[in-house]
Amino acid sequence: MKKTTSFKNKGLNMAAELHFPESFSETEKYPGIVCIHPAGGVKEQTIGAYASRIADSGFIVLTFDASYQGESEGEPRYLEDPTARVEDARAGADFLATLKYVDTSRLGVFGICAGGGYAISVAQTEHRFKAVATVSAAPMGEGFRNFLGQETPVQVLLDMLKSTGEQRNREANGGELLYMHWVPETTAEMNEQTPDLWREGHDYYKTPRGQHPNSVNKYLFSGTDRMIAFSAFDQIPTLLTQPLLLIAGSKADTRIFSEQAFELAKGDKELFIVDGASHIALYDIPEYFEQAVAKLINFYRHKL
Repeated sequence: MKKTTSFKNKGLNMAAELHFPESFSETEKYPGIVCIHPAGGVKEQTIGAYASRIADSGFIVLTFDASYQGESEGEPRYLEDPTARVEDARAGADFLATLKYVDTSRLGVFGICAGGGYAISVAQTEHRFKAVATVSAAPMGEGFRNFLGQETPVQVLLDMLKSTGEQRNREANGGELLYMHWVPETTAEMNEQTPDLWREGHDYYKTPRGQHPNSVNKYLFSGTDRMIAFSAFDQIPTLLTQPLLLIAGSKADTRIFSEQAFELAKGDKELFIVDGASHIALYDIPEYFEQAVAKLINFYRHKL
């Protein structure tokens, strides 16, 4: 059971959905979970599927479209701003705190792909979140600087920043906005060197398997500087004191990020590897999705 709702983040109207247990009663108190979708995704895709299943087990679960994306407000459109994404989650916690049937002493945060990185990031300084979980975590800044675990050459990063600055100059003078694709738009854009993450991302986001009209597969190029500069993992050893669950596929080319976060964490932590799963397979393939959902439900039941 779910309903459409909204909340505010720094004046922006955030389009959201609340997922409820089937036996929901407004006279009871439930733990709440804020969910953060992947880069380029929207609340109706994989994050919504996970939210619905978690809610069925006795939680109030909030999903929403990121600032500047989906049905949420914000200009320019399709800006991926990591700082705003982290603040989206804080604002989500603010919203849950206004609901009389949510127990604010039992709030959790959950994210998929880039959303997993943002979940880890926000939990370091937002200790209203008492438990943190991720699926296929792919932190934005770490991902740019170390693509799939391979260090990006400094000159490549410097060239990207130079191009970003030049594009910002053009936009400042009224020039056209420049957009890039998260995953290949067509199969013709792929070859044997295309990473599995992008290949499978196309299959999910650009086919009936997972596509949604509000998930447009593009981001604003002039926001690249913000993504390169962002760090989700820096304060894990000192500030991330909450229980942490990291779920990754054994065949995922992003698995390394979950392993890195696990090594950095000093407290209650678990790295759960789903045998045979890739990064995108955990989004919706029943064989793997069901394992991840069961693990998440068990985690939040015991940690919240």
